[in-house]
Amino acid sequence: MANVLNSDSANASETPAKSLRLKGIVPPLVTPLRARDALDHDGLQRLLDHVIEGGVGGVFILGTTGEAPSLGYRLRREMITESVRIVAGRVPVLVGVTDTAFVESVALAEHAAECGADAAVLTTPYYFPVGQTELTRYVQNIVPQIPLPLMLYNMPGLTKVWFEIETLRVLAELPSIIGVKDSSGDLDYFQRVCDLKSVRPDWSILIGPEAKLPEAIAMGADGGVNGGANVMPQVFVDCYQALVGGDRQAVESAMTKINAFQDIYEIGKYASRHIKATKSALSLIEICDDLPADPFNRFLEPERQRVRAILQQVGLV
Repeated sequence: MANVLNSDSANASETPAKSLRLKGIVPPLVTPLRARDALDHDGLQRLLDHVIEGGVGGVFILGTTGEAPSLGYRLRREMITESVRIVAGRVPVLVGVTDTAFVESVALAEHAAECGADAAVLTTPYYFPVGQTELTRYVQNIVPQIPLPLMLYNMPGLTKVWFEIETLRVLAELPSIIGVKDSSGDLDYFQRVCDLKSVRPDWSILIGPEAKLPEAIAMGADGGVNGGANVMPQVFVDCYQALVGGDRQAVESAMTKINAFQDIYEIGKYASRHIKATKSALSLIEICDDLPADPFNRFLEPERQRVRAILQQVGLV
């Protein structure tokens, strides 16, 4: 059963402030490709069934792990349409709508709403670094244009801009913002984000870095948006449930596998290795092909064999 509370996708656009409360594991889905600018529909079906059957609390498409900035707008729309169709209401679907152009973010959000998605996810605009005053005004201006509940996404490692705490405190006044996903890896910052529940107790606060899931839950997080859950969703779900249930032995068992799995992210020498390793693992367990979006290259056979060895260690192949 998915770990979701108070989810009502049918009324998401009508009552965005109260329509979605996320808990549990929400994998940032990879985008299965069969060729450049061509979605792998069969792979997407297998991937979504795989994570949903693993008990996830939702899926987040077109995020960092989904390579969204490298995908054309037509393909992004196809990914949204097909994902919502395949999920068919089994869990909430969150859609990344971040773009360098304000109007393109709005257009993606409108398409997501028309397809029946449950929420949009927005990080800080990339390329041109914005100041916090500019960022605050940007979100205040775009929120009324987005017909879905909106989750803010802090990803300073790639966008080079943080959602500073005081900025989040101001943006908390906007009722359609439903929470924050933080991938900064800074647990002091994350604790301060969790503390904002004193202002917005309805917010969902989710952690990105998967190895930090236990610390995050202890701080008051509602769950994780963890890339490894593409590959082994049940392990992450078991870990989350054990953490909230206080089952130390089960936590240790799950974290042993999660920590061992982290070694796949050390394979390869480029920053793209996180995405390539995840797709390589999915291909080895026969979910979808390992083709990444341009400009990345898939792992060669020596790297794939290292990924295979790690999957064998955690019992997946």
